[in-house]
Amino acid sequence: MGKRSGRQERSKKLELAQSETMKAGADVQNSSKEAEEPKAKDQRLMSLFGVADLKNDATSFSVPTEAIGLYNVGQSCCLNSLLQVFLMNIHFTGILRRIMIPRHAAQMRRNVPYQMLLLLKEMQRGKRKAVFPTAFAHCLSAYRVKLFVQHDAAQLFLTLWNVIKMQMGKPELVEELSDLYTISVQEHLACQKCSLETKRNSSMLTLPLPVLDSNSHKLKTLEDCLQYFFHPEELTDHNMCFCEQCGRKTPFLQAAWQYELFAVVAHSGSTSYGHYCAYIRSLTECKWYCFNDSEVCQVSWDDVKCTYGHSNLYWAETAYLLIYMKKQLQ
Repeated sequence: MGKRSGRQERSKKLELAQSETMKAGADVQNSSKEAEEPKAKDQRLMSLFGVADLKNDATSFSVPTEAIGLYNVGQSCCLNSLLQVFLMNIHFTGILRRIMIPRHAAQMRRNVPYQMLLLLKEMQRGKRKAVFPTAFAHCLSAYRVKLFVQHDAAQLFLTLWNVIKMQMGKPELVEELSDLYTISVQEHLACQKCSLETKRNSSMLTLPLPVLDSNSHKLKTLEDCLQYFFHPEELTDHNMCFCEQCGRKTPFLQAAWQYELFAVVAHSGSTSYGHYCAYIRSLTECKWYCFNDSEVCQVSWDDVKCTYGHSNLYWAETAYLLIYMKKQLQ
């Protein structure tokens, strides 16, 4: 998966990446030893770790003029794509820069949010084409995420999410993170006999979209799947719900924010071998970028749409993981 290189060349890259990351870690570790009040420390960290895509935010610092790529360190294209999806989300990086800094070097090496923070800082240092995510990849290896192997983007996303949430440190940040990534679905039930309405809330990280309708007919497009998932459904026969007002089971009508596409993680190749890249929309520029490991370029909406089943393309990229963001009400 991704770009392959010789063992000797890859070893040199790893050594270089480790030395650069150790220097970045040493800078933060030395500064964290200073005796400061918690509020002052938070302000220092905010100035030290800016947000990659907050060009119009008054609280941003050291903002790069363009998106930065991530070098492939041994079939890490899947990890690189997901990292870009996280770090290009200004709401996520706003939470990330407020984390508690681990006190000990061993904890720093194993703390995923902290390593993401260091990586974000590296991506903001000067004008670079790309940076090495080596230290972050080695950090993940402590959580059974192996290097130099093929990964499934959806499974790796859930693994990253769970580790980040577990290690976030501050309860208020965990709550903000959950609010940011958890899909809240409110199910409305309306009794067809007495019109009594009840509401039931549920939450999930991904939507279990059907590929077949109730008549076992294939749903051809993503839009069809989404519309069918949210389409009102009449609950009859054995699916009827108990109505408190009627005192018995009655037919119910089930119905449920608008979301817009933020990123597409696309895959090319077969199930056993292939390559990942990410198409991500800048939240401040409203422009789409393609993050293909170390190569980053601006693309059009038509380029993004080409990942929707255009197998005649050279790379035959297919949209594999789609990330949506809740639209702000006007």
